[in-house]
Amino acid sequence: MIAQVVTTLDLDTQERSGRWRPAPWVVPLFALSSLVLVPWSVFLVRSLPSTHAAAHWDIAWAGFDVGLALLLLGVAVSAWRRSPWLEGTATAAAALLVVDAWFDIMTSSSHLELAIAIGEAILIELPLAALCYVLARDAERVLRRFPAEDTERMQQM
Repeated sequence: MIAQVVTTLDLDTQERSGRWRPAPWVVPLFALSSLVLVPWSVFLVRSLPSTHAAAHWDIAWAGFDVGLALLLLGVAVSAWRRSPWLEGTATAAAALLVVDAWFDIMTSSSHLELAIAIGEAILIELPLAALCYVLARDAERVLRRFPAEDTERMQQM
């Protein structure tokens, strides 16, 4: 019962459009979270060292890339099946591709690594992220046009 209350998306009865709205706690929670991260980020920039040796660096990167690969496979499968999941998987994949590009560039330790990271970002990761965002936007537009059909398809999955 608690899970239902926490995750429920309600129809907005105040609007005649019948559009959904999130639970009342969602907007304040995420707004507050974003505000708290600003001073936290300033604190991290001022207090953390510029370099740091990390245990399991290889496993962390490999795990991230495996997760990204699975998410990209999810985009392919949801696009192939014309699934309503395409919007979410494409958006998540785009975000991870941008994060991957950022961390590849920021963690480069030589000029050659930096050049390769920038090249990969410009030629592969950022264009693929942009394509994912376009797919997500288009999927959202289609879902808005055909909500009943997609709801039925979602229930069959």
